Amino acid sequence: MHSTPTQAVVLAGGQGSRLRPYTDDRPKPMVEIPGTGTPIIGHQLSWLAAEGVTHAVVSCGHLAEVLQEWLRTADLPLEVTTVVETEPLGRGGGLKYAARRLPSPDEPWYATNGDIWTRFSLREMAAFHAERDALATLALARPRIPWGAVETDTFGHVTDFIEAPPSPFLINAGVYVFSADFTAFLPDLGDHERTTFPHLARERRLAGFPLPQGAYWRAIDTAKDLTEAAKELAAQRA
Repeated sequence: MHSTPTQAVVLAGGQGSRLRPYTDDRPKPMVEIPGTGTPIIGHQLSWLAAEGVTHAVVSCGHLAEVLQEWLRTADLPLEVTTVVETEPLGRGGGLKYAARRLPSPDEPWYATNGDIWTRFSLREMAAFHAERDALATLALARPRIPWGAVETDTFGHVTDFIEAPPSPFLINAGVYVFSADFTAFLPDLGDHERTTFPHLARERRLAGFPLPQGAYWRAIDTAKDLTEAAKELAAQRA
């Protein structure tokens, strides 16, 4: 039994309404990161392959044919199967539907939201998941708050201004490791983050893997995120 998954699901069916006009003619994961010539999903699939994944199931929805056509013609580093949700199943239902097409249903698997651009060791996350004997493990990010923060003293004097500070809270980074048995806990319809995850958390069967210090992570939700991602990429290459 593999403790390090070799299979993954990518949820790529979102409408990306906050990314218009980029998403008027393509699904959100097909939006290109400026300066790379590659859509978000291309970066994701390369990352998954580099982390030992040999087969990915891509769950399509909005403008599925655009994504399927790109996957057919791209030179991909791993095998890809696509599934299409004919009606929206919600994120949990979408995961369950896609998981049925995984080549090894009795082995663990990764999953990622199709709008996440990140780089960290999935193998380390899989080891963390196995050590805790968790049913599911989610990656946790600490994003920067997009506004400047103000610090005050107890009397109410402003003592400092901090530009885009890290959030005091960890958030779900949209990347997961799931044990084979997890699939049965997913809803057929609806959001696993509102049903399955709270249930598993109460039973202490859900683990949270904090992204390593300095790991790159960004959710591409808006045009501003694309601009920021391009800037960060340019800074890394400089």
